[in-house]
Amino acid sequence: MTDPLSDELQAFVFANRGLLLTAPAALLAAFGKPSAFSVAVGLPTALAGELLRCWAVGYSGETTRDDKVTAAKLVTSGPYAYVRNPLYLGNFVTALGFTIAFTGKNSFLARAALAAGALGTMATLYATIVPHEEEYLRERFGEAFDRYCERVPRILPQIDPAPDGEQQWDPNVIGKAESKTFVTFGAMLALLALKSISA
Repeated sequence: MTDPLSDELQAFVFANRGLLLTAPAALLAAFGKPSAFSVAVGLPTALAGELLRCWAVGYSGETTRDDKVTAAKLVTSGPYAYVRNPLYLGNFVTALGFTIAFTGKNSFLARAALAAGALGTMATLYATIVPHEEEYLRERFGEAFDRYCERVPRILPQIDPAPDGEQQWDPNVIGKAESKTFVTFGAMLALLALKSISA
């Protein structure tokens, strides 16, 4: 039996995950000191994270933007055959990329503190959100979800994909489903450019 207070906290964090994830971005924007080298390394990493998100959203659709957990189907195709949470993994890779990009001229200690603050915040949020989502999926899909969990790891992708599901990749949902992410990504690029000019 789950703790109602824990359920409420998880639901709150899930509903406000976008707002809560502005904290890591604000840390980097306020205290980061980018260099040409850090931008050259970090931006491709951030872009790789966003491309992973686009790949995943093409399978999962627009339900990833809801304020409460919902799923019309159990998605097991594409990146979901390698890892159960490709969207969050993509977010983390993007955040890692921007952390690298923003902190090239920071001291080692400042860089470590910014990385710990930004990436630690994300890890804490996802440690709260993922069990909340999985509880819903287990209730919704039962044994099918349990079998999926047995075949596919939660966070770190496996090399060999699980047997692919029946879902097809639909690029048409990406523009709408990822519009907020694209705006956030663009804002981070603009802040990075401003910081690079003033650094």
